Amino acid sequence: MIRICALVSGSGTDLQAMLDKQQQGILKTGSIVLVASDKADAPALQRSLALGIASVGFDKKQLGKTRFEEQLLALMQAHQIDLIVLAGFLTILSSSVIHAYENRMVNIHPSLIPSFCGKGYYGIRVHQAAIERGVKLSGATVHLVTEEADAGPILAQQALAVLENDTAESLGKRILETIEWELLPRTVEQYCQILEQNMNLKKTLQALRYPGRGIVCGMNDEGHSIIAYFITARSTHSKNRQLLASGTTVRTDAIDPSLVKDPSLIIYRAMEQSGSKIVVSNGDQTDTILEGLEHNQDMSESLKTRTFEPDEPNYTSRISGVVDLENGGAYTLSILRRKKGDCERSYFPYQNPISGKGHLIHTYQKDAEPLPPFVGEPKQVTLKGSGSSLAKEIWESLDSEYKVALCVRETNLSTGSFELFLINAQQRR
Repeated sequence: MIRICALVSGSGTDLQAMLDKQQQGILKTGSIVLVASDKADAPALQRSLALGIASVGFDKKQLGKTRFEEQLLALMQAHQIDLIVLAGFLTILSSSVIHAYENRMVNIHPSLIPSFCGKGYYGIRVHQAAIERGVKLSGATVHLVTEEADAGPILAQQALAVLENDTAESLGKRILETIEWELLPRTVEQYCQILEQNMNLKKTLQALRYPGRGIVCGMNDEGHSIIAYFITARSTHSKNRQLLASGTTVRTDAIDPSLVKDPSLIIYRAMEQSGSKIVVSNGDQTDTILEGLEHNQDMSESLKTRTFEPDEPNYTSRISGVVDLENGGAYTLSILRRKKGDCERSYFPYQNPISGKGHLIHTYQKDAEPLPPFVGEPKQVTLKGSGSSLAKEIWESLDSEYKVALCVRETNLSTGSFELFLINAQQRR
């Protein structure tokens, strides 16, 4: 399910249209779980509050735009928002918000873009301009939000005839009631379907011919913590390994010890539990993080002493994850990657896991020479089914030429009991 935040400024008739379609089961791939406004007393908030939906009004004038956007971003991140819908929202958001939700922010504009749009065209002004220009057709457009106002890719448009006796008010009313209230929910549903497809774990992995090593953390649709670690490799040296498990420990082991050139890069603890925390990584930084936990250090503090791997020219990124079983399966992913010769250290905390969702991070962005490091933030993916079925799904999605080994751990957060599912392409005889 795609989690939607609707942003509103006024009475909220477009919001109401989406709420109605949601209750009717027409808006079903997405669900409005949060409504926020740039006005503390926006009437639209009462519509969502009446349905028990989290609804927050900010006083943008008092806060100032910068603080308002900071608090808005924090709110949306706390609610694990996948898609933002501007439903009569009059604030032009800055690049920091737009980049945080790139291609995940939708707006509706009451004209046929590119006509009567951009800075200064909002509300009744749009329809007044259409009347003054004498156009014969007008309508509404749903589009993605970019830094330039009303200039993002168009998702859908619908037109109607401008009548001889139309005023700005009558034209606006007809566009709102006959087009906007149907076009916006319908387009949001269609876009939610696209987003859900993009979050499909199987399709995401199938699109990665050579991801290197990868980590998935999250919660399946049964509410169990899921941790997956997989190895894909190209060289004989890297392929010469398997995953073995003993108790809470999952480690790599050489299939043919005589072929090992540098054990520091391929032999390590891939997964280990320390108290209520589970550490997973693609190298011996597992030990570094575990040692830090013993001294009450978080992952970022522990990894200050580490950098990307020294395997020139690829300089493989070090990826890691820490899952806190006592904190509802909350997890943090990290990557130490080479950027312009230096080590970029990035940490991604997910404090409120959502059932059926997780995040994927891997060492390489694509198959190339040299191998480029993973770019951006971890990819959100859907996690449906048991640990056993997820292990099968992941394994079958990895390229047969490169896949080496896989481990999936499923932990019942209520009891602490867990199961490990290991698959190796080949094993020592």
